[in-house]
Amino acid sequence: MSDDQGSLFGGGGAGDASTPLAERMRPKSVDGVIGQEKLIGPGTALRRAIDEDRLHSLILWGPPGSGKTTLARVMAHATKAVFAQLSAVTTGVKEAREVMEAAVERRRRLGQRTVLFIDEIHRYNKAQQDAFLPYVERGDVVLIGATTENPSFGIISPLLSRARTYVLEPLSEEALCAILRRALEEDAVLAPRHLGLDDAAAGLIAAHASGDARGALNLLEVAAESLPEGESLLTEEVVREAAQSRTFLHDKKGEQHYDVISAFIKSLRNSDPDAAIYWMARLLAAGEDPLFILRRMVILAAEDIGLADPRALQVAVSAQLAFERIGLPEGEIPMAEACIYLATAPKSNASYRALLAAREAVANERAEPVPLHLRNAPTGLMRSMGYGRDYRYAHDEAEGVAADMSCLPPQFEGRVFYEPTERGNEVNVRERLARWRALREKR
Repeated sequence: MSDDQGSLFGGGGAGDASTPLAERMRPKSVDGVIGQEKLIGPGTALRRAIDEDRLHSLILWGPPGSGKTTLARVMAHATKAVFAQLSAVTTGVKEAREVMEAAVERRRRLGQRTVLFIDEIHRYNKAQQDAFLPYVERGDVVLIGATTENPSFGIISPLLSRARTYVLEPLSEEALCAILRRALEEDAVLAPRHLGLDDAAAGLIAAHASGDARGALNLLEVAAESLPEGESLLTEEVVREAAQSRTFLHDKKGEQHYDVISAFIKSLRNSDPDAAIYWMARLLAAGEDPLFILRRMVILAAEDIGLADPRALQVAVSAQLAFERIGLPEGEIPMAEACIYLATAPKSNASYRALLAAREAVANERAEPVPLHLRNAPTGLMRSMGYGRDYRYAHDEAEGVAADMSCLPPQFEGRVFYEPTERGNEVNVRERLARWRALREKR
């Protein structure tokens, strides 16, 4: 926990090489923040609140490295408030109450406000979040909660109603490059080395960071430390060696998980094999369970392709079985085959729509008894009651269809639940059904 006024750096000082570059480069003022101009640029609602000393409780929602902690610090500094920081990951409500009670006393004795910054606030449960409500309502603290999760799901409604939510976007490549060059020019450790950064190297760092300023600065620091003695230019090759492997912004239990899997499924559904294979590769690189991805492909094969290409379900299930047998890394090969097959297959959700329509009929309409001619008649009594009478065996009919025998209860006579599309194999299904329906109508 930190509790300070004005200071934006914890641990080592701005020129202490033991302090990470990302921490050394935290801006000291609102004007020094790069990349969130839509949120705190001149004339914005939040900027006016800061400039006019009307800071209110708020929720900052954005991906890692987008500047949530930095914004909280500079806002407290700009409004001359005491800044107290807690993490929901490492502290409980007991520590939070102690900080809030100290804020109450500070406000009573000195008239000084406290900005209480709660990192990862969504990790507190409902009861824990309830503890903040009275302090926020009385104005004892200005609560700034930071979350990487959608506040609608992770933060209780009473707290959301008392705090405004602001969305931070991942930093653009332009913003990240500006942050990198400022670090080389202004950091007390790097600036004396007069290092150069060519455009290709800066772009590569920005690409690896995926909108995360902390990640970009960390990679810059590693690249600078790896420069051979006597060299001063950070090139694309130097950065590539420093990066070694890429880390994606993907929380398997959070919104990134749902966003990326959603993009994958929608790309398959929209018959875009290039997008589908890209998103699948993203999921795998982020450590997603391959069997989860395969289950989603099996579902899509039945729901979105269906009888337009019945082989799609076979391909998806075969890929699932193949992966279970061979595992990683070779198991990704049948996954890729299934991904491409599903993306390029003709699409139809007619089977799924038929299921939904039948479910609605079952749920909302009277459950009529099974017609007598369709009932099983294993005993003489049942046969004497008419069970099975007038049943027509389809294989005995010339068309293979007993056209004058209805298989629905009388109230549903003529009801159509399944309407095939004119795509893929369903063209043939549609023609057969049309011929059989015409035969029934004729007889």
